[in-house]
Amino acid sequence: MTEVWGLTGGIATGKSTVSAWLRAAGVPVIDADQIARQVVAPGTAGLKQVVTTFGADYLRDGQLDRKKLGQWVFSRPAELKRLEAITTPLIRAEISRQVANYRQQAVPVVVIDAPTLFEAGYATTLVDRIMVVATDAPTQKARLMARDNLSASDAQNRIDRQWPIDQKIAQADVVIDNGRTIAETRQQVVKWLDMNNFGTSNHLKRGDQ
Repeated sequence: MTEVWGLTGGIATGKSTVSAWLRAAGVPVIDADQIARQVVAPGTAGLKQVVTTFGADYLRDGQLDRKKLGQWVFSRPAELKRLEAITTPLIRAEISRQVANYRQQAVPVVVIDAPTLFEAGYATTLVDRIMVVATDAPTQKARLMARDNLSASDAQNRIDRQWPIDQKIAQADVVIDNGRTIAETRQQVVKWLDMNNFGTSNHLKRGDQ
């Protein structure tokens, strides 16, 4: 039987780092962000719907200008809901397809890496257990500003569009504290892998990743 874990956190709390370690340990990971890009790629029905709804001004060289659209919707909750009404069903369908494929292969575990695991409803419909990667609020905001080259207000708008991290922690089966050193964070992931006999953690123990 395949156990499905949801991996989430606040935006810029270090979830992607943990996801990369899980992949390196041989754990199958379904990347919801990657799927979110795929469903609005050039030529897709998703992109056509977005352009019909928001206008061709959000296209650049035939591709969706994600940063421009993000700046518009993340400060306007009603517009964000319009976007999510298009993309969330498409993302959910592809995640479900990939989970079904892994179940057919009878892999012991598959992880759904999704920043909006709770907000999009995946936590209650697609996963068996939940891992949350957390850090303190000032660190989260600073990382997001640096990573995405955002102003403080734009970064805060994006953070505010997600559930508060404490609310996610309260519903987690496992919490990875990413507020300290990278080595300490990695050790928590190794412990989870070893306790559950998932993947191969030896190279993570050596610090190869």
